[in-house]
Amino acid sequence: MNTEFIQILLLAPPILFALSFHEFSHGYVANQFGDPTAKMLGRLTLNPLRHLDPFGTIMIFLVHFGWAKPVPVNIYNLRNPRQDMLWIALAGPASNMLLALITGVLIRLIGPDNMQVYQLDLPALLKLMLIFNLKINLALAVFNLLPIPPLDGGRILRGLTPPQYDHFVDKIEAVGPMALMGLIIFGMLTKISIFGFIIWPFVNFFSMVFAGATF
Repeated sequence: MNTEFIQILLLAPPILFALSFHEFSHGYVANQFGDPTAKMLGRLTLNPLRHLDPFGTIMIFLVHFGWAKPVPVNIYNLRNPRQDMLWIALAGPASNMLLALITGVLIRLIGPDNMQVYQLDLPALLKLMLIFNLKINLALAVFNLLPIPPLDGGRILRGLTPPQYDHFVDKIEAVGPMALMGLIIFGMLTKISIFGFIIWPFVNFFSMVFAGATF
């Protein structure tokens, strides 16, 4: 069997679960703060079919960048919109860090030195899936923490910024999506990933912290 096809099969479960848990966490925290919108729309579930954007999912496998359907939040249901939105936004990256931590513990129990794969038997495939799960969740967490709207980091930036600087954050939100897409297209055309330079050092650092090794 083609090794590239096997890799896609092994990547699919970690990606689907990471994205679903990420969006579920946004909705769960929003519900805790008084906004039941995600619950009413059936988004408080780990079922990937409720969260995935078809085009965003395809893009993950084609260009290693993609997205799920954002969980809608009605700020008018929140008791303290500015502060609550910060925690709702933070819940997504935090959920991926939690999954990465759990995966890292499992790798430590197996032994980082025992994660080498020499043949594609069942134990080896499970090891590869653990490694993929660790790296995917760390990359997703770090990427979403970048302070570029519409990423979670953009919402966190607004929550941390004093109200008198809202006009500055408004300007960032106005150009954020275009800047984000521009950087992605630049990376696709030039094979120079700006996000990679930012994200992978953090992924390697937390891989060492959580799993005791980089992969």
